[in-house]
Amino acid sequence: MPLCRFAIVLLTALALAACMGPAAREVMPAAHSDLDALMYGPPPGMPDVVGRAVPVMPVRAMMPDDDGPYTLDSGDKLRIMVFGQDNLSNNYIVDAAGQVTVPLIGAVRARGATTQQLGGAIAGRLKQSYIRDPSVTVEVEVYRPFFVLGEVTYPGQYPFVPDMTVEKAISIAGGFTPRAYKDPVTVTRKIEGLPARHALPAHARVRPGDVITISERWF
Repeated sequence: MPLCRFAIVLLTALALAACMGPAAREVMPAAHSDLDALMYGPPPGMPDVVGRAVPVMPVRAMMPDDDGPYTLDSGDKLRIMVFGQDNLSNNYIVDAAGQVTVPLIGAVRARGATTQQLGGAIAGRLKQSYIRDPSVTVEVEVYRPFFVLGEVTYPGQYPFVPDMTVEKAISIAGGFTPRAYKDPVTVTRKIEGLPARHALPAHARVRPGDVITISERWF
C-alpha cells in the first residue's frame, strides 16, 4: 500500500511539472559595435545622448540615380590652394568633427559642403582680416574610405577607388561567406546630410563613406 501511494505522488508531481513547461530564458540584447554606433548612432529603440528614442531606419527599394554633387565629410583628404599664399596652400584632412583647420583662420566647417562651397567659406574668412581678394581652390586628393560589414570574409574599412561597384567592394573584402545573402545588399549612404539605407544590386556604384552590409541568409 505505501508503494502504491508513493507511485501516485510521483505521477502527480511529473504531471504538474509538464504543465508548467520550461522556465523562461533571459534574452540578451544584440551586440552593437562601436563602428555601428559611429555610423548609425545607438540601436533602434535605445535612447540617444539626449534621451530620445532612435527610430528604425527603413530600407528603400532603390537609390536615386543622382545624389547630387559630392559633399565632404570626415576622412576626406583635401588639397587647399590659396593663390600667392604658399604658407596656406597645403594638404588638409577633414577631422572627426567635420572641419578643416587652416592657419590664420582656424577651423572651418567642411562636412556637407562641396569643394566649391568650402573654398568660398575659406576665402570669406581670409578676406575679413588677412587678404584683400583671396583666390581659393579646393580639390579632393584622397576620398574617405568605405565600409563592408556582415557576411564577408574580411569586414572592415577600405580605401575608396573611383568607379567602384558593390561587386568590386565585396571582392576587396574577400568575397561572400557561405551564409551570405547575396542579392540585393544593403548600402547606407548620407544624402543631404542624413543617412539612408537602400537595397542595391551588385552592379550599383559605391560612393565614398558608403556602408555596405551583407546580411545572413536564413536557409
